[in-house]
Amino acid sequence: MVPEYVAQIGPPGLELQSTDGIVKVKVSPPEANQRKKMWINDLNFKYNLVFWENSSHAQLRNKNIFPVDTIDDLAPNSTYCFKVQANLPMEGKQGWFSPISCVKTTQKVEDLVCATNLSVLALNMNFHLLWDNQEQQDVTYNVQYLLGYLKKLNDDYSDKWLGVPSCENITDTGCNFSSIITTTAFYYLRVQARQGHNKSCLSREVKVDPLKTNGIGPPGVRLDLSDTLLHILISPPGGAEDEVMRDNYDLSYRILYWKNSSDKEEEVQQKEVKQTIATVSDVSPSSLYCVKVQAFSKPYNKSSAYSQQQCIHTPAGTPLPLFIFGIFMGALLVVLLVAASLVFVFYQAYNKIKYVFFPSCQPPLNIEGFGAQLFSSPYLAAAEEPVESCCVIDSMVTEEGNQTDFTDYKHSKQSSRDSGNYSNDDNTAGSKGSKEALEKEMV
Repeated sequence: MVPEYVAQIGPPGLELQSTDGIVKVKVSPPEANQRKKMWINDLNFKYNLVFWENSSHAQLRNKNIFPVDTIDDLAPNSTYCFKVQANLPMEGKQGWFSPISCVKTTQKVEDLVCATNLSVLALNMNFHLLWDNQEQQDVTYNVQYLLGYLKKLNDDYSDKWLGVPSCENITDTGCNFSSIITTTAFYYLRVQARQGHNKSCLSREVKVDPLKTNGIGPPGVRLDLSDTLLHILISPPGGAEDEVMRDNYDLSYRILYWKNSSDKEEEVQQKEVKQTIATVSDVSPSSLYCVKVQAFSKPYNKSSAYSQQQCIHTPAGTPLPLFIFGIFMGALLVVLLVAASLVFVFYQAYNKIKYVFFPSCQPPLNIEGFGAQLFSSPYLAAAEEPVESCCVIDSMVTEEGNQTDFTDYKHSKQSSRDSGNYSNDDNTAGSKGSKEALEKEMV
């Protein structure tokens, strides 16, 4: 056995108070006075009130109420009977009804000072409370609000009402209370009217659930053209900076567009998008196209009015075959220019490489093949070749001493230097040394 599955919800407590034509109801949880409880969290209970006029033609009326609530719209000077049950909707459990309690209503005093006909006008998260003043003079108003969760508690919330900062001691019959609104809570508002120092009156309460009460305004629309495309640029309701509208409502857009022609009526076409940019293809040239857009939210089942109609005139078009031919010729010209540029660059590079590394000119015959290394290019420096020192010795032997005559040595050496091909000034020292060594040998 699982106790919480088998256990039944007992009857809650019920207290009634009749005042000024209304009945105040206070409900206590089923196990309020028990030390041990089956249902630990009393805030999970939802209370269903059943009431009827104690007469022969009574009709039962149901209302979901908070633990502390008021019942109005009752006939004055009449007896009404009430019973209440506590339910747990998440668990599918319904409790027993409380014993029936009856109370007689009083006559409602019509106070001309009170604000009447309270209504909330909300658009794009701008909230305004409006009321009537019954044409009384010298009346000031204070708008008060109560956080909705306080009504779910079992405590009295009569001293928990707060004043709206911008709506205190005003003489107008309306005020903007957007400053207190957040999307994570719900509120109750009322108006306290004062005339003089002693006379005041509280209006009826009005509930405000921000995302449900708020209305969606029409989006902004701007049109643009490119080639054969019509671009539709959409501004979300409330402007691009309004993150509350964009993030909480999961907006989509319904676009109506048509060709506006004087000679015939074109069919209106429709498309739905999530983005703020839409494209219509294949628009006709020299034509007037008109567009209007509606914003809507599927999760909240809300939609805006359509935006103002926006129109744009498409320019005169170019015949399609000529347009295609022009694109082809332009592409062909670009390809030819690129190919010619590449051929020219490669040709110039080839000539430079060939000229440097494979020259067409040959060295003169008188130096071709001299030594072991050839000249390969006029731009490359040739290594200096070793130069041999040469001399011609004319010897002459005489009968007196078989001495050799070296008179022509200097002349022969000078002649060798004049040739310019093999002589070198640095070899002079070597030549002198050879001469001295030869003379010593001859002696």
